[in-house]
Amino acid sequence: MDNSFDVIIVGSSFSGSFFLHRYLPKADANARILVLERGTSHSHKWQIEHKRLSSTPPNSSFVNRTPEQKYWELMIGLGGASNAWWAATLRLLPNDFKMKTQYGVGVDWPVSYEDLEPYYTEAETIMLVSGAHDGAPYPRSQPYPQPEHRFNEVDKLLKAAYPDLYFQQPNARARIDTKNRRHCCGIGVCGLCPTDSKFTILNEMSELYDDPRVTLLLEAEALHIDIEGGRATGVRYLQQGREQVAKANLVVLGANTIFNPHLLLRSGVQHPLLGKRLGEQTSMSVKLYLDGVNNFQGSTSITGSGYMLYDGPHRSEYSGCLVEAWNVPDLRLEKGRWQQKAYMKFIFEDLPSEENYVTINAENPRLPETVHQGTSDYAKRGIAHFRQVVSQILSPLPIERMEIKGPSHSEGHILGTTVMGNDAATSIVDKHLIHHQIRNLMVLGGSVFPTYSPTNPTLTMTALTLWAVDHL
Repeated sequence: MDNSFDVIIVGSSFSGSFFLHRYLPKADANARILVLERGTSHSHKWQIEHKRLSSTPPNSSFVNRTPEQKYWELMIGLGGASNAWWAATLRLLPNDFKMKTQYGVGVDWPVSYEDLEPYYTEAETIMLVSGAHDGAPYPRSQPYPQPEHRFNEVDKLLKAAYPDLYFQQPNARARIDTKNRRHCCGIGVCGLCPTDSKFTILNEMSELYDDPRVTLLLEAEALHIDIEGGRATGVRYLQQGREQVAKANLVVLGANTIFNPHLLLRSGVQHPLLGKRLGEQTSMSVKLYLDGVNNFQGSTSITGSGYMLYDGPHRSEYSGCLVEAWNVPDLRLEKGRWQQKAYMKFIFEDLPSEENYVTINAENPRLPETVHQGTSDYAKRGIAHFRQVVSQILSPLPIERMEIKGPSHSEGHILGTTVMGNDAATSIVDKHLIHHQIRNLMVLGGSVFPTYSPTNPTLTMTALTLWAVDHL
């Protein structure tokens, strides 16, 4: 086998596959691209039959030293996290990109909302996102490609009370049938979508891996990036018990926030912030017992997104918060009142901390190790404020009583560890996701996020990837 390539991509999840999507039309007809995927490929039929998303256990590929603080899960397999995500495709707000300038906390991103807006639009088009057509909390240049999902009765009351702050949640679960996907069945079992409604790499982008210029190696674990004279020359990987070396002109890390820094550390790359600032959001859950209002009429599992506590001057002192209204059946065990119950999540941003990090496990260097010391005082102050105002915020609903639980141990988002920035002293990659010192090495995905806004990160990850390829 000729192991010389133009590009090597590590990982086939959102970042790796969206890189391919954007790069292949620009590549020569005889280009050679290698994709290394440490997992195998499981069809949707296999997932349904086996009642799981991957044959690789989600916690078997790393060591979590602080599970009592944060519970991380990694989806290993072709398509990566696209197999497991909940398909929420919200954009960051413009102010999320300039937290330091606007509110004096965190850092500013080296890119702006205006830079990414056309790439947000393109990513939404690729994923056929369903979203509100009566406005949005952020500027939009085009409408969503699919109509919004149906509100339930709880959503309608909140929309009436907060017309400019409450919207159908944009998501990549089809509202109407697409070429490759059925519309969302709305029964709330989205973790393992029974109708294959949500966007995944497998159901919408698998043709990328049929391109003759692309060589896909499954069960190929990247071990080390070879670096000579300040340039990446290739990647060492393990497949079927054999260590091999592939050469390349460009190396692209599109694994995830835990594997990206681990591979760089194992390759001898050094930086004071490499692997640091591991984090994500935190949340509080609220269960509502309603008086006379039935729930669960929505057409998907998360129907509403509320911005009543998200942006504003308060972010100088305590965290912003995104409200999610869930449309998952959780029946009330009282005759005639089965549907008079609702579930909501209040998701809080957190501030990055260097006390939270990824390193190399001492016992087995092939495994990354995570340490997370807990959420910041900034997020805790946001939660304290939420407790004071939650009854007022939800006052448009006829509530008999509410149950509040949290904070959560996981939101399923892993961010930080190879942050982007303009200054090589305080960041790992530049605004185009190129490593500051190794100029033919790209790092993609949530690991480049400088801050953790309340918003789900996936759409921003894909938009950043499209932006980065355009600036190669």
